[in-house]
Amino acid sequence: MAATAACAVTLAGLPGLPVTDASAEIIGGTRCDKKWLGKEINGNGQIPGSSQFSEIAAGAETAYDYANPNAAYDDLKAPTDAQRQKAGDTDADVKKWDAAFKKSGNPADKAMAIYARYNRQFSGSRPTTDWKTWRDVKYIGNQVVNARGNRFEAKVVKDFNLVGPDWLCQVKVRVKDPATGKWVVRDFDAYNKANKEFAEFKSTGEHRPDQYKAERTILRDPKYRNHRLTYVTGMKTEDGTKDATKALDDELKKERGTNRTQVRVREHRSTGRAQIGKPNVYTKYDPILNPDPDKGGRGPINSAARNSGPTPNDARRLQEAAKGAGTRGAFPGGRGPGGVDFSTLELQYVGNPAKGKGIDYSFKADYMPNPDVKPGYGGQAKLQMSSDAVFTWLALSPDRMWVNLNPDQPDKIMDKAFGETDAGRVLLEADMEMKRDWSRALNPKKSPGREFMAAAPKVDGVPCWGPGRNWIVPDRAQVREQNGGIYILDAPLKVNHAPMDFTTPVPGERCDKKLTKAEKEYSVRLMKRWIMPAVQKKVNNDPKYADLRRVYKARVAAEWIRQQDAERPTDFRKIINSNNLDRWPLRAPHKDWDKRTVWEEMRKSFTEGEFKYEWPSGGTVYTFTVGGVDFSKAEKRNITQARFNLQHPQRDKTTQTSVRDETAYRDTATSFMGGNGAGNLGSDPGPDPTGPPTGEPTDKPTPTPTGQPSTPAPDPTTSTPAPGNTHKPQDPDGDLADTGSDTPVGLISAIAAALVAAGGALAWRMRRRRTAAG
Repeated sequence: MAATAACAVTLAGLPGLPVTDASAEIIGGTRCDKKWLGKEINGNGQIPGSSQFSEIAAGAETAYDYANPNAAYDDLKAPTDAQRQKAGDTDADVKKWDAAFKKSGNPADKAMAIYARYNRQFSGSRPTTDWKTWRDVKYIGNQVVNARGNRFEAKVVKDFNLVGPDWLCQVKVRVKDPATGKWVVRDFDAYNKANKEFAEFKSTGEHRPDQYKAERTILRDPKYRNHRLTYVTGMKTEDGTKDATKALDDELKKERGTNRTQVRVREHRSTGRAQIGKPNVYTKYDPILNPDPDKGGRGPINSAARNSGPTPNDARRLQEAAKGAGTRGAFPGGRGPGGVDFSTLELQYVGNPAKGKGIDYSFKADYMPNPDVKPGYGGQAKLQMSSDAVFTWLALSPDRMWVNLNPDQPDKIMDKAFGETDAGRVLLEADMEMKRDWSRALNPKKSPGREFMAAAPKVDGVPCWGPGRNWIVPDRAQVREQNGGIYILDAPLKVNHAPMDFTTPVPGERCDKKLTKAEKEYSVRLMKRWIMPAVQKKVNNDPKYADLRRVYKARVAAEWIRQQDAERPTDFRKIINSNNLDRWPLRAPHKDWDKRTVWEEMRKSFTEGEFKYEWPSGGTVYTFTVGGVDFSKAEKRNITQARFNLQHPQRDKTTQTSVRDETAYRDTATSFMGGNGAGNLGSDPGPDPTGPPTGEPTDKPTPTPTGQPSTPAPDPTTSTPAPGNTHKPQDPDGDLADTGSDTPVGLISAIAAALVAAGGALAWRMRRRRTAAG
């Protein structure tokens, strides 16, 4: 069934089965309606579709609930020696503690039952010694797989009306493999006696290779040459599943001399919603998007990020553990702990920041194409970065949301406090990379540099242009404000270019001194036509700018929270414009990062000529740029309901589901996962006040994020505007208010006009004397 217990077995002997002869046969089975719907019903529904692959209409996906009480113990610490001894390691010990918990309801008794299970597995041949891997991948993962599998099977029976005496569920089929002489046994989720159709229901989209071998042997057996096989998948069907079923279908059609489909897949996308157990002292809470330092949140994104593994090696180990335990389907997309490409993680929704209730949030990320070969990793770091960025943008007054790399301005790189955050680090490093990409784009051997160089003004036959600055700013974001929350649909970034001069010496002579004013203006137009669009495309699409895009979406979300707080008090009010960033510092591995190091790197590249291109006439063109990133303003347009429904169908439904459980967006390879900043996940009951029994060790987790904030005195050089001062009325044309200050960064007091003009690009040349041999 959808639960991935081992159900394909090859045996030399088969004791215990009610078999009276050596022929292939179908054993057991219960009427599907009676097993899953609780009563016998007249009818004989069919699984839709007839082609080799068919799927439910986009937007017609439905959901089902399944119990996952073990997830409430996702922060249970590894047992001490005393706890292991007390828990025991036998089946009797497990039953004893299960009975104690059933009677008392005390989470501490449940914890002892979990410890007994952990101990018991050491009597097997392949125990898992690492506590966290066993707890998350095996213990919690097994319950998810089994519970979700059972509920999906019940859903399929109900949705497709697989009722009546011909539909049997949980049948066992055995045949003798002619190649080995051994018995092959396969459990199928359903069998239709009249149609001679085996059916397998997968709550994920994964097909197991060991099951494929058994299916091939059974369907090629003479007794079952007139039988067909149908897979029903509950998530986006993996390419490996499609390939395997099609290969078997092609093989059987050829053997049987028919064009009729013999093995098919029906994709019946359905979202399983976990009913998490009652929170208790062993439940994990994360400080994600929660303004209260003494509280934390939880949700599917929190656990998925934690389980992804911090490094590629950790991710491979966890993926192998899940694959070996048969719990791959318990993780996002049914793909294992490494199934999500967390490098693409971005915040896409925040809900109503109602005071005292926490805030709903939802992220999106791509699935990994082949996680068993290359699993995703680093989810916790990316999730933390996004959450930290939201609070950074809330705490900073907008006049501090800039970075600047200019060799003439070593004292104006960025705000001091901003330079001690990951959001600040990301902006400055992205600015540096953008400057390199600008120079790379000028390569005369490739487009667009080839076209630019050909059209650029020439001095002594060598391309030359005037100095300029290049900087990144937000483009207008598309959002949908609806039902008290905001959907961040598109948040593009824009690269700007403008003339600018500077005094720092450069290698060689400055050819631009020989250009006329008209030639300099023409070179600016050429830059905007050929180079600027190419660099902007990279900033918005290249993986190396993913962190920049991630923190910018956090900027959009933060501005939404600012606007809501301006209308009514929220839990974020004490943070807004406080300029206190102590709770969101630089995190490992960047704790020792220094903004000055990046500036020195830029200056060295600028003065020594990191990028140079040889010109056929004998000159060398050197180029580098200066500039900055300015996030002081974040404009947004609120699209209409009609446009939202047309361009993003079911986005609201998918998002709301993602707060409770991971789900894919329609038929895409994009995962949506969310949570609540205060751990409020809808129907979950409140925290359990019950503590451990007397004498039980008190090594239980406290739902408090690590690191207590300090509250130093405000920086005397800064002012702290009242919360919400940047809020403006909603524009009459449907726009959300433009955010931040309308005054350019370069005009704020202390830095004057230099910052808005921070940045430049310059080309110069060195004439080389040709030698006699040249």
